[in-house]
Amino acid sequence: MDRFSSMSIFVKAVEFGSFSAAADALNMSPQLVGKHVQFLEQHLGVRLLNRTTRRQHLTEIGSQFYERSRNILAEVEAAEALAAETRAVPRGRLKVNAPVSFGIHALAPKLPKYLSAHSEVSIELSLSNRMVDLIDEGYDAVFRVGELADSGLIARRLDPYRLVICAAPGYLHAHGAPSRPDDLRDHECLIFSHTMLRTHWDFEGPDGNISIPISGRLMIDNGEALLQAALAGIGIILQPFELIRSSLEAGALVSILPEYSVPTRPLHILYAPDRRVTPKLRSFLDFVSAEFGSHGSV
Repeated sequence: MDRFSSMSIFVKAVEFGSFSAAADALNMSPQLVGKHVQFLEQHLGVRLLNRTTRRQHLTEIGSQFYERSRNILAEVEAAEALAAETRAVPRGRLKVNAPVSFGIHALAPKLPKYLSAHSEVSIELSLSNRMVDLIDEGYDAVFRVGELADSGLIARRLDPYRLVICAAPGYLHAHGAPSRPDDLRDHECLIFSHTMLRTHWDFEGPDGNISIPISGRLMIDNGEALLQAALAGIGIILQPFELIRSSLEAGALVSILPEYSVPTRPLHILYAPDRRVTPKLRSFLDFVSAEFGSHGSV
């Protein structure tokens, strides 16, 4: 006899209170139920059930074996359900949130590829730089840039977020190009009002890591608006590479401080710690990991 099958029948016998009741539920004879229980007892070398003509009750070891067996069977059932879900066709609406610049310049261009591969999934993408509440606001997944707080959510680490510092040629002609990060104290910096970028810019260079306090007359909570100010020659900008790449390639902006690099920032996609992830969410998480890099969960 198969031990797993016998374990399952034993659990049913306990839960239904008799061999005959378990037999009716399992569509087999009471004698076969008894043989499975006897097989387990012989295999384990202990008595699991004490039976009389009127009632049955678990022995002490039988009670412990029943609890362990029930947990094992539940885990097997969950694993089988998970496997079934992976075979299921993803369908339904995905509600996703992402930071504005990343959403416009990195995520949105990739979404047609995902939608083409999953014709029964629709996406509602919300772009904002505030920290939304995934649970309370009903999101399936959110993208976060920066160090994560302990939120209880599950996070998949993606490729780091790359920042670039640059300015328009007109600004550099009028004010000169900084040769080291400390020179930024005397320059007009275009300030992004989210995170610590509003007060300090960090660099890595020949002298190690350095954090420079910055100031400027223009502070905006939107990277696209800051980009327009930089293109107009108002000041120096520090923003994601995806946002300013086309301006750099066209020569409308010029990278500065070539001997120094701006530390990358962590990028994650977060989702709720449900026991089972729906096929639509799993397909999206796998797509994002493939497109933006995947290095496991944290």
